[in-house]
Amino acid sequence: LAFGCPGALAVLGLEAAAPGECELTRLLQDKLRYEMRLQYMKHYFPIDYTVQIQYEEVLRPSNITRLRNRTVSETSLRYLWFHISSQAVLRIREVLPEKHPSWKYTQELCQLFDALGKEYSKYRQTDVEATVADVVKLVHSAGTESRRKAVRPKALLDNCLKVMRMLYGGPCEWGPG
Repeated sequence: LAFGCPGALAVLGLEAAAPGECELTRLLQDKLRYEMRLQYMKHYFPIDYTVQIQYEEVLRPSNITRLRNRTVSETSLRYLWFHISSQAVLRIREVLPEKHPSWKYTQELCQLFDALGKEYSKYRQTDVEATVADVVKLVHSAGTESRRKAVRPKALLDNCLKVMRMLYGGPCEWGPG
C-alpha cells in the first residue's frame, strides 16, 4: 500500500512505542507547533480554504477514544493514525504548487513520516484488527466514490497532533506540550 508521503513504508508499530518512534514523533510534534500550523496551514491559504477529503480521512481524538473503548490495540491505533495522518499531508500537498510558501513545510512533514515508516519496518508486523484494516483500505482506495467533506488544512494537522499526543505522549513520556 502506498500512503501519504511518497516513498514511505506501510507497516505496523509495536504495542510499546520504540525509542525511534518516540524520537520521530517528538520531531513531528515540534514541526506541528501551533505557530507553524497557523502560519503554514492558515495564513498562507485563502480565507476559509478547504481540501476535499474522504470522510474516513478525518481522525479525531473522539475516534480514538471510541476505538479504545472497543478494545482496539494501541498498535492498531498507531497504524491507523500513521496512515490517516500521512494521507492528510498528501491531500494538502496535492493542492500546493512547488513555489507555495507551505511546500517546504509539507515536504519536511513527509520526510518525518517516511522515517517513521522505516522505523516501524524494523519490527515484526502483526495483524491489524479488522475495523482498523477496513478504514485503512478505504483511505487508500483512490477514486472511491465515498463520502467527501471539505476540511481546512490546519484542522487536518490539528487532529494529527492531538491524536499523536494521545497515542505517543504516555508511552514516550512526553512532558506537557
